[in-house]
Amino acid sequence: MSELASDCLLIGLVSISDRASSGVYEDKGIPALLEWFGSALASSWKSEARLIADEQPVIEATLRELVDVQGCHLIVTTGGTGPALRDVTPEATLAVADREMPGFGEEMRRISRHFVPTAILSRQTAVTRGKCLIINLPGQPKAIRETLEGVRDVEGRVAVEGIFSAVPYCIDLLGGPYVETVESVCKAFRPKSAQRVRV
Repeated sequence: MSELASDCLLIGLVSISDRASSGVYEDKGIPALLEWFGSALASSWKSEARLIADEQPVIEATLRELVDVQGCHLIVTTGGTGPALRDVTPEATLAVADREMPGFGEEMRRISRHFVPTAILSRQTAVTRGKCLIINLPGQPKAIRETLEGVRDVEGRVAVEGIFSAVPYCIDLLGGPYVETVESVCKAFRPKSAQRVRV
């Protein structure tokens, strides 16, 4: 396992696209994820990025490597979650899982339904493998931000919480580092008993 400070969050960023991985067009998933985490995280973090084809064995091997070798605490994938025959990200994610976390997929679809009726076609899910949380995100940068951050009203107030508000506490429960967020972007929720007092 790679050397990493115990209080530093290591995030695996996996963009899954046949065309982007073969150079047909530029990948937009990883840049969108880097931008969002850069604005949303207040605590230290590092990332391991992978751009891969929509092939189930490749996706499974990538997820295993990021958890078992690199030691990621969190992995977010983007792409390959629709009903098309080539979309196998959920199958690959479930194949490497210890436990399923279905609430994440349910909430992502609910958030996306605020914007597009076809959100119900998404098969996004989340699982744990060891001490790592793996989440399948949408493929479009706008949808990535919306599902992570939530839905805001016309005055900019959060109307529907994004899924990331629950992620830091989940990482706590899995034995990972204590993750703090920039509250103006995404406020992390923890029970009072799990909150740390800032010095």
